[in-house]
Amino acid sequence: MKPAMLENFENLREESMVAMRQAQKNGTKVVGIYCTYCPRELVLAAGAIPVGLCGTREAPIPMAEKDLPRNLCPLIKSSYGFAITEQCPFFLISDLVIGETTCDGKKKMFEVLRSKGIKPLYVMHLPQVPDESSSLELWYEELKKLKSYLETTFQVQITDEALREAIHITNEESRALQELFDLNKVKPALISGLDMLSVSWQVGFLADRREGIKLLDSLTAEIKEKAAAGYCVGDSSTPRILLTGTPVGIGSEKVISLVEACGGLVVAMENCGGYKTVELRVDESSQSDPLRLLAEKYMKIPCSVMTPNRRRMDLIKRMAHDFQIDGVIDLTWQGCHTYNIESYFIAEVVKNDLNLPFLQLETDYSQSDLETLRVRIEALLEMI
Repeated sequence: MKPAMLENFENLREESMVAMRQAQKNGTKVVGIYCTYCPRELVLAAGAIPVGLCGTREAPIPMAEKDLPRNLCPLIKSSYGFAITEQCPFFLISDLVIGETTCDGKKKMFEVLRSKGIKPLYVMHLPQVPDESSSLELWYEELKKLKSYLETTFQVQITDEALREAIHITNEESRALQELFDLNKVKPALISGLDMLSVSWQVGFLADRREGIKLLDSLTAEIKEKAAAGYCVGDSSTPRILLTGTPVGIGSEKVISLVEACGGLVVAMENCGGYKTVELRVDESSQSDPLRLLAEKYMKIPCSVMTPNRRRMDLIKRMAHDFQIDGVIDLTWQGCHTYNIESYFIAEVVKNDLNLPFLQLETDYSQSDLETLRVRIEALLEMI
């Protein structure tokens, strides 16, 4: 029987919408964000609520394709479609939207979205050579510009004290997520990939981040308690899959669903929203400028837009060992060139360094290729 605490996450998105609307009535601002590179700490320190807007569903894509190329990444089209069709309630209530120039597709999509004049849109310019000192300085300047913009727009002062408190909250959220994810380092696993995705995705919508931390800690504690009594997911022979690649959310989880329907288990996800960022925390004991500490943290995110992206390779190697991985699936959304090309290096690491079965899947948000994907996933599981 599944942990009872999982039920508490099922309707968090809807409940959060109610809470955010009430907070707005009381004067709190809501800031929509599109990427993990957006410094949530700055938004929190400004007294606002950060909420993710990235599109993970197919429904608004046809409307987006009236303005954007059909061969563009579905995540970008879905995000844009939600914005222009008013289908995303969180976009509707956002007082401000923040974007980042990660990939070229997003960068140009933000230009089109800004031309619509639907919402105030602030775009941060992301340097993409992570280990250059000049990149850190450029990103530090971008954070200072955003800080000034938030202070002017919301008529607030972002103090170092408020920033350090926001850093603590975000650190705790990452700590709680990592402890949940780390449950699957044991064999047999303790939480399915679908449940892991649902929890991490739903908790990201919470207006009260502290409440999310409590929920995550309670779920982890319950699973540990059940595990002590013999609870597990699958068994010792269940193929353990590491999912890496493009972001996944509810609505775009078809690969995870297929893996688990075919008898495998996604025990770890390196993707955004998974393990990619949970280890990146600011040293709260440091007396350095908290804004510079944040710049250093975010420049370490191992996204495929970075070049070279050695941190992602190192993370995959470590996760494969720690989570006792039997095979790796690298998921690429069609039109996502950085992840698609970087799959070359992921394949080398998985096949040559880790000596594990590897499968790259290039797909979109539609259900039209389910059977093709199923055949390829079944073949991978049979190899294991």
